[in-house]
Amino acid sequence: MRPQDRLTVIQRSVVREMARFGQVFTVDGEVVRGPDTTAVAVREHPGVDGAGHVDLGFVLRLGHADAPVVWDCAAGLGKTEEEKLDNAVRMWATTTASALVELRERRGEHGDHADHPELPGWHAVQGPAAVFGFGNERLAGWLAEHRVLPALAPALLPELTGRHLNGVKLFLGGKAGDDVAEVRVNGEVSEAASAALRALDWPRGERLCWARLFVLLTAPDAATVTTAPTGAAAPVAVRRPTPAAARARGLFARWRQARRADR
Repeated sequence: MRPQDRLTVIQRSVVREMARFGQVFTVDGEVVRGPDTTAVAVREHPGVDGAGHVDLGFVLRLGHADAPVVWDCAAGLGKTEEEKLDNAVRMWATTTASALVELRERRGEHGDHADHPELPGWHAVQGPAAVFGFGNERLAGWLAEHRVLPALAPALLPELTGRHLNGVKLFLGGKAGDDVAEVRVNGEVSEAASAALRALDWPRGERLCWARLFVLLTAPDAATVTTAPTGAAAPVAVRRPTPAAARARGLFARWRQARRADR
């Protein structure tokens, strides 16, 4: 597929997926513009195996050079390159874009909020987990019951930059004897955090299964680099839910809802 054709497919998929969040995005040249000053940029994925990969950058304040762009890469499966690209954008939207929309709206509809004592000075906004493969219920259930981010805190803290917003991606899974665990902080692999993730007791089965999560860590003055949508309600205080409440409305519940909606 030619680069321009790839760009067209990716941009069209971004428009469709953002509409699932009630966000109107339109193609404008090389970017896809969203509400207020948001936009999504696309860049070519490096390497010869990039046919099913997309590199997307969520721009929070278009036109402001000092505002962050949250870049993330996602891969999709499918029989054709177009199907792979569509699925890659959907994976990005499910995990990464949901956290970014929630960061702006702060209504608890598209992600979970938490202040972990293990990560002092950082507020976490996490989108749903995307769990796929054989026997994915076990891995999804484990993620819903365990506090993965705090467990990685000792390895994560040295990796966080002094900027107001850090993006953390977790990818884990595989099968017994052939597993994979990778943590990226602002797009760069963290060897220490990846090793800590691998050491956790998430279930390894006999067949392949993976999970992908994305977390935004924001500083208290993150409002200086993000912008709330026009007419949005004022930010609300989000209290940490009890374990039972977290299970009821946590990642696994929203993942199941997303799966049902896609059927």
